[in-house]
Amino acid sequence: MTALLGIELAGRPVLVVGGGPVAARRAQALADEGARVHVVAPHVCEPIADLVVAGGARWSDREVVEADLDGVWLVHTATGERATDAAVVGWATARRVFCVDAGGPRRPAAGTARTPATTRAGDVLVGVVSTTGADPRRTVRVRDRLAAHLRAGEVDLRRRRADPDRGRVVLVGGGPGEVGLLTVAGRRALSEADVVVADRLGPTDVLDELPSDVEVIDVGKSPGHHPVPQDEINRILVEQAQRGRVVVRLKGGDPFVYGRGGEEVVACRAAGVPVTVVPGVSSAFAAAAAAGIPLTHRGVVGAVHVMNGTAGWSGAALTGLRERSCTVVVLMGVAALPGLVRDALTGGVDPDVPVAVIERATLPDQRVTRAPLDEVAAVAAARGVRAPAVIVLGEVAAAGLLDAPAVRVRADAPDAATMDA
Repeated sequence: MTALLGIELAGRPVLVVGGGPVAARRAQALADEGARVHVVAPHVCEPIADLVVAGGARWSDREVVEADLDGVWLVHTATGERATDAAVVGWATARRVFCVDAGGPRRPAAGTARTPATTRAGDVLVGVVSTTGADPRRTVRVRDRLAAHLRAGEVDLRRRRADPDRGRVVLVGGGPGEVGLLTVAGRRALSEADVVVADRLGPTDVLDELPSDVEVIDVGKSPGHHPVPQDEINRILVEQAQRGRVVVRLKGGDPFVYGRGGEEVVACRAAGVPVTVVPGVSSAFAAAAAAGIPLTHRGVVGAVHVMNGTAGWSGAALTGLRERSCTVVVLMGVAALPGLVRDALTGGVDPDVPVAVIERATLPDQRVTRAPLDEVAAVAAARGVRAPAVIVLGEVAAAGLLDAPAVRVRADAPDAATMDA
């Protein structure tokens, strides 16, 4: 009967017998856990030599002897030689020291312990072993399926908090809105959250998947209505983390693309709160892709300029549009669209520059409105275009850019039956 145990090896001596690739993998894994690794083998492969040079292990370049087991907590033998491995297992068994025998291509492992197939999610290590003897292929298959669930954030990974626990903040870019575009890293962060501070935009449907005891704080903003100002959001993040909680700041798009993520990082660091950032799929790029618009296209345009519509045109953006040398993507520009059009025309941009306005990109009710620059404000108003929306200006916004070329058939061409013959 096999029992699965977690063994604390940091700072403790461990013996690895053998110098080949299998021994190298095990020596590296043990060194990564902080064990004091001693490798015994007449010759070693390059990865072990590198580990020794880096100070992760020491090497005795000789055959193993029984005295090498003195004082060790665990033994791994991976020489590939039946007699040597059997001797090491016997010495370890006599000393009541657990021994992992790597076995070989034509013999089963004979040790008193087995290394599990493992996967890690944050501070959780999951291991899989077979109870009916070593079966590495099966355990790896099971491990991989478990790893997929962990990566997808489908398991509640919150740990029990103690009073001295230090909280932290994770800024998660949620993408443009479709839950499937939330990254694996973002889902994993949510699976560890005690508190989620959420925006109005982004994958809000994912909040329904959280455990019922996860606190959700809504700080969403809409055009002209900011019920929770940025300073207050910063205070909430810091205060919740200082209570020892894991706080996820779920934002639409990417935290560092007009998401004020930089301000939130500064606030956390100023308060001594650990903070990390999980990048997201920015709506500046996702909206165009969802509408079938390539922001760059060979032979058409090779540069992209992203801007905040409320700030008005920059000289670089107007130059790019006048020269038709770049695509301009405008975020937060629906309310400002009439003024942007007026200023662009005044600034010398051709009235026929194609414009596309993508509302609620990636969601089931996504809608795309296209018109030339000099008509787009009126067309958008007539259609009732509303935020959230992304505006794309430039040649790539023209309808039909990616349509397949029409196939021309000569009048005297043979019919299909004749050609097939």
